[in-house]
Amino acid sequence: MQLVINSYGSYLRKKNKCFLVKNEDRVFEVSVNKVDSILITTSAYLSTDAVKFAVDNNIDIVFLDHFGDPYGRVWHSKLGSTTLIRRKQLELYGSGEGLNLVKKWVEKKLDNQIGLLKKLKQTRPGRKEILEGYIHEIEGQKRNLKQLKGMVRERRQVILGIEGMSSKNYWAAVNEIMPKKYRFRGRSRNPAKDEFNCLLNYGYGVLYSLVEKACIVAGLDPYIGFMHTDNYNKKSFVFDLIELFRVYVDETVVYLFSKRKIRGNYFDAIPGGLTLNKRGKAVLIGALNERLEKKITYRGRKIKVRDTIQFESHRIANSLINDVDLGDI
Repeated sequence: MQLVINSYGSYLRKKNKCFLVKNEDRVFEVSVNKVDSILITTSAYLSTDAVKFAVDNNIDIVFLDHFGDPYGRVWHSKLGSTTLIRRKQLELYGSGEGLNLVKKWVEKKLDNQIGLLKKLKQTRPGRKEILEGYIHEIEGQKRNLKQLKGMVRERRQVILGIEGMSSKNYWAAVNEIMPKKYRFRGRSRNPAKDEFNCLLNYGYGVLYSLVEKACIVAGLDPYIGFMHTDNYNKKSFVFDLIELFRVYVDETVVYLFSKRKIRGNYFDAIPGGLTLNKRGKAVLIGALNERLEKKITYRGRKIKVRDTIQFESHRIANSLINDVDLGDI
């Protein structure tokens, strides 16, 4: 489970084989065996024995800002695995196989988008024709993607263009099924201009922390990306890999709005937009964790959605070491 601390002034310390959390409402203990990670979304106090306890048990502590973006984490200083994986990442970028890998990642993202829109279409007959039109547009971009050949550096802008056009159609389709009160005009970030993007951005921040951890545990270098540019201090590989899993946040946010579970008092106005407050974070994180705990079929076995992130990272790392075809996503 993910231990979430989102009450201002909360206190976290170690007590025997448990984490003890104290806030203004209650005091409770959580066994270390039940915790996978600790997410801190507000001002809180940490004891050094709690930090060491987490590190000793391979539990990362992640800090999110009020937009949901991770700004720091506590993790042990070990490398995670052999440096051969990092060398192979660099080699792969300069090969045709690197482009094939990126194409498969983006193709999977488009398939996820199409899959969600098809689910929405089934329960909304009045929007069937409109949603089918958007699905058709994304399928066309997917065909364009498959035709690309060469190296990543030669095709990066084309791929980003395909991804951008698909996302434009995808979000326009999602907007069609939103309650009128919460319809939005495309994507907006830091700050979000509307309630939908406010939830989506925060959910992606939580997902980002999970993907980054999975990369570290598997021995993949978060900074050696393929599709996203190598900007200073940008964890490009995390941005690459997260594309496979964004749909779980999308599903969660769409579900919360379509089931009328979102309230206006979940948001606070800030200059230029909105931010998610304590009540909103609790609702979103609770729903997202519930989605991540559900089991799906992954490569012939039933496992939790959350675990597919780590399994996929290990699969990529093992393929790099053993020179196995990486295209089979």
